[in-house]
This record gives sequence, C-alpha cells and structure tokens, in this order.
Amino acid sequence: MSHTPEGTRRYSYLGPAGTFTEAALKQVPEAAGQTWNPVANLGEALNDVVTGASDAAMIAIENSIDGGVTVAQDALATIPGLRIIGEYLVPVRFVLVVRPGTKLEDVRVVAGHPVAYGQCRAWLDAHAPAHRHLPATSNVQAAADLFAAEKGVDAAIAPPGIQDHYDVDVLAEGIAENPDAVTRFVLVSRTVPVGEPSGADKTSLIVELPEDRSGALLDLLEQFAARGVNLTLLASRPIGDRMGRYRFVIDAEGHVKDERVADALLGVKRFSPRVVFLGSYPRADRIAATTRDVHDNDAFRDARDWLRGVIEGTPDGES
Repeated sequence: MSHTPEGTRRYSYLGPAGTFTEAALKQVPEAAGQTWNPVANLGEALNDVVTGASDAAMIAIENSIDGGVTVAQDALATIPGLRIIGEYLVPVRFVLVVRPGTKLEDVRVVAGHPVAYGQCRAWLDAHAPAHRHLPATSNVQAAADLFAAEKGVDAAIAPPGIQDHYDVDVLAEGIAENPDAVTRFVLVSRTVPVGEPSGADKTSLIVELPEDRSGALLDLLEQFAARGVNLTLLASRPIGDRMGRYRFVIDAEGHVKDERVADALLGVKRFSPRVVFLGSYPRADRIAATTRDVHDNDAFRDARDWLRGVIEGTPDGES
C-alpha cells in the first residue's frame, strides 16, 4: 500500500480511472483532494475498508435495469463491521470504441463488462450480428483490452469520455437499450455512529426469516406496513447452508432515528434470528417519505406517553 499523508482520507473504488464507480466517488464532497485507490474488484474494495487500508469504499449496489448487484449484497450480509454512509446515482450510458482506423464491419470481438454487454446487446446484434462478447472486469478495462494484442479485441463497450484516457475512436454513442438506466452506488465505511436525519433518508438492512413456512415473509413485511414504513427495495438472496433458506435485502424509507422506523426495526429484531443494520443515510434523490399523521413521530410519542399514564395511573391514561 502506498503511503498516505497524515490527515488524508483514502477511498477505494473499482478502477481504473474513468469507471462509473469513479464518477460516483466524484459526487462525494469530502472525497475531493483525498487519496483515491483504484482496485480490481468489489471484494478488494471492501477488504480495504475492513483492514483499515481505506477509510471508505464506493461500490455499486443496484441497477435500474438489472436489479441488485448480488455480489455486493452478499458481501454486505456476510462481512461484519460495515456501514453504508451515503448513496449516489450515476446515469449509465455507453459508447462503442475502437482503435483508430477500425470500421464497424471489421468488428468481430467486443469487450465489455457483462452487465454493460447485456444492456447493449440489442444494438450490437443489429449492427454487428457476427460479434462475440469477451467479458471485462470493468468498462474502462474493456477499452484497455483493445490494446492487448493477445486478446484479439476489435471494439469495446465503454463509458462516455473514455477517449480522454485512451487513444480510441468512438464508432457509436447511446448504444444502451434503455437510455434512462441508472446505477445506484453506496459509500461504505467501518461501523460508525448513525448521523442525524436529513428529512429525506433511507435505511438499509438484511434480515433472515426465522423459518421456512407459509406466511413468514408476510409476517416480516407487516413489521413495516403496520408502522407506515414504505420499502424501496426487497430482494431475496440464498443463505447458502441449505435449500429454502433466504435472507432479504431491504431498503426502507426513513431514518432509524424516526420513531416509525425505529419501532419497525424493533419489531423486525424480535421476529428475525439475524438482522444486519447497514445504515441510515440521505437518499440520493432527496425525496422525502410521505407519511400519514398516525405514523408521524408525534403519534408514536403520544402513544408512549398514554401507555406510561396507564401504567402510572395518571389522568393522561384516560385519553
């Protein structure tokens, strides 16, 4: 590991320079002017955080087209001591690049990250029907593979602006099937105290069902529904010890310091044999949760005050 000056924070991200992950890290104000460490994969980025080699890591967690990034979800479920401290959205757009002088009719092998290839396959099938896909570890690495003679790559799926990093020609722009695709990234640190609510927050956790039975998932979801907590993500992942055992990745609107969210988490903890709290942090889209009066903070406080009055025999218990 290279030496980091004292007082400088270190951030790991999927490299090399120019990736969508780097674009997400550029959205973090406190990361400006700090040390950025490009790594080869998500596991290395999180390991940097666990070992203290980096203060935080930016990782992709969800895509609007392909859904959750399962390797990230599984890592957060199984690596202890991690906390999500922020989320960031990056529009996903792709260009097709080649070495200077290469024409579209010459394209036979196309390098690209598997997720990117899936989003661009329709365009490639239409314009280069004889092509073959060569997987790359990142979309920037795909462009680098153009210059690795042993790989035999003719074209690469890459992010816009790749020509600032490599001597390539852009054959086509906007080749993704869905022009509105967005990838959600999260900034992950070691466990830290939860910050204060911003008014537009999200809470992430991973929950295991207590048993494989009819209605078990409904019982879990009722912990949120009864408190008026909306879920923005619910994804199942196999635990892996035997068939029929699942954990659920959950994103809920609100902050753990919101009364309704805290009450829901207490219910989940009583229900589930294992709950991993991943963090409460500001939403990237800054959309505040809408709640009914019966579920606002004052309603929960009033209910507790009423119960206290019942127990203590005060007039408040008669309301």
